[in-house]
Amino acid sequence: MPQAVTMGAVLQCTFGVAPSSLIVTPENKVLQTTPVATIMDHIPFKNILPFAMCTSPANPAVAAATAAALGVLTPMPCIPMTIAPWLPSSVTVLTGNKPTLNNTCKLMCMWGGCINVVSPGQIPVQVKD
Repeated sequence: MPQAVTMGAVLQCTFGVAPSSLIVTPENKVLQTTPVATIMDHIPFKNILPFAMCTSPANPAVAAATAAALGVLTPMPCIPMTIAPWLPSSVTVLTGNKPTLNNTCKLMCMWGGCINVVSPGQIPVQVKD
């Protein structure tokens, strides 16, 4: 079952070497005290932080470093290039008049990476009877 994604969710890019955190600014988006993400929370360095190093050959910095190393893949610092919103959106749940981001959504990087939600930022609590 899809879960809403909140501030502090853990993200992973297919070409990144380390996970990253999602930053959600609290404009009209609060679930108790934690801001809830929408599909529009895709802005590099505002919402999407770097994934340490990038290994995508489509990234010009990686391509240049790889060429300089005579074809040996050379990772370079990650600079997220997420220019489009998260997909697919949840049109049935709105947060701040925008579709709410859930943990099944994907975000594409211009360098070919697919960013996934590893942990939605919510911790399920079990209630004992």
